[in-house]
Amino acid sequence: MKVIDFRYGFIFFLMFISCNWVIGAIKSQSSEEAYVTLLYGDEFLLGVRVLGKSIRDSGSTKDMVVLISDGVSQYANDLLRADGWIVEKISLLSNPNQVRPTRFWGVYTKLKVFNMTKYKKVVYLDADTIVVKSIDDLFKCGKFCANLKHSERLNSGVMVIEPSDEVFKDMMSKVTTLPSYTGGDQGFLNSYYVGFANAQVYEPNQPLDVLNSRKVPGMERLSTLYNADVGLYMLANKWMVDEKELRVIHYTLGPLKPWDWWTSWLLKPVDVWQNVRVRLQESLPGTGGGKNPRYELIVKFLFLLPLLLIVFCYYQLCLQTRSLFDHIRQLYYKIRAGGVLAYSSVLSDQQPKVPAFLGGISICVCFAAALVSLGLSLVIIPRQVMPWTGLLLMYEWTFTLFFLQFGSYLHLVYQWGKAVANRAGQFRADPESLDHESGKGHQRQQSCCDVAVCYYGLGMAFLAILAPVLPSIFGITALFLRLGLMVVGGLVLASFMTYAAEHLSIRSFRRGYEEKDAHRKRRICFLC
Repeated sequence: MKVIDFRYGFIFFLMFISCNWVIGAIKSQSSEEAYVTLLYGDEFLLGVRVLGKSIRDSGSTKDMVVLISDGVSQYANDLLRADGWIVEKISLLSNPNQVRPTRFWGVYTKLKVFNMTKYKKVVYLDADTIVVKSIDDLFKCGKFCANLKHSERLNSGVMVIEPSDEVFKDMMSKVTTLPSYTGGDQGFLNSYYVGFANAQVYEPNQPLDVLNSRKVPGMERLSTLYNADVGLYMLANKWMVDEKELRVIHYTLGPLKPWDWWTSWLLKPVDVWQNVRVRLQESLPGTGGGKNPRYELIVKFLFLLPLLLIVFCYYQLCLQTRSLFDHIRQLYYKIRAGGVLAYSSVLSDQQPKVPAFLGGISICVCFAAALVSLGLSLVIIPRQVMPWTGLLLMYEWTFTLFFLQFGSYLHLVYQWGKAVANRAGQFRADPESLDHESGKGHQRQQSCCDVAVCYYGLGMAFLAILAPVLPSIFGITALFLRLGLMVVGGLVLASFMTYAAEHLSIRSFRRGYEEKDAHRKRRICFLC
């Protein structure tokens, strides 16, 4: 029995040694190759997280290294480590070019990837890329590999690099002398790697013995499959290569980054990025699905505030004097009586002379209020919320801000009408008339919101929602066609707003003229 136990113990010992050797070999092999990206600030943090998730989903076990600068917060640092990234802090390399975009100040830092000599081979990926299929075969590429764009220039968003201290020092000695057509690192690399356009195309499917026996080329060109630019998709509404064979998608369009919520409503390829985002693990509390716990409370506040304001405003204006059923019944009788949108509906038997320029001014104020509301909403809403959340908040805040601004203007027009009536001295002298006017004024004070405002408000809301939804209704995915259809919807909305602005301003002026002796309560909403 002792002999049998000894044999089993010896077998288990050999298995333990073998497993450790295999694991050590795997770790050793993994540590020689790595995926690398750069992060200059927290703005691209979500992009790096999604990139790392896509690399792991492709089945790769290579190291993932993110080089971060001082502009990256400690929270982002901890989150990336929790996601499985190896975080290395670096100092930024200043851009030597005097003529360059402001955002290109530190892009020459990317050249430090060429000095990561602890690895035999690295695959560099921009933070705005995503891996859709395994690209581990890129580690078999030569000393420098990149994708060719515009027929003759390489793109530095995806590169295979064999780090070399000698090459890095040579680059640093030439950064001030070699020109850069972009004013950044990409232009410099195009000047450094002269003749790249003539380099041979990398073929990953060659037999291993052929790859090992050949002379390692100094430069190789990658297929578009490894750097599929969404700009190409945008032009043709399809990929120029076999979509099933795509390896890397590169979201190169500056204002249309995949983490910006509005991009999903314009570019179909963003769906791929969003599908990976929603699967992000909760590495730190509240970070699952790409959420930022710091913004969750802000998003809830932004969502609830306009709703509470509308409910409170409606309660103060209407429900304090009448029930909701009374308002619905009143609206029904007004519609049966011939509508509520006629100018004369707010008048008695006198027609005041409306200033000729009131309509033009009102139209200008209306569109100015719309533009200001749209701009403020884009500033208020966090850029990296989910697409549906961003769209809903956009509608809420744009309409809330617009009605507050244009409603204030209509209130001023109403007061203007009252002032004109009072200056005209059109008060009745006899007591009966005064009693009649007093009664009418008291009745006006009890009146609720102008129903015409509700009609026009609902009409504008319907058209504003319809304009961006039209492409989805018709199944249009091409960017230019989507924008064109949105422009058509926008023109219809603009025409409606033009008519509504002129109509409501005249109604407000005439209503103020008629209610010259009425004392209205001071209220939050100026639309009534």
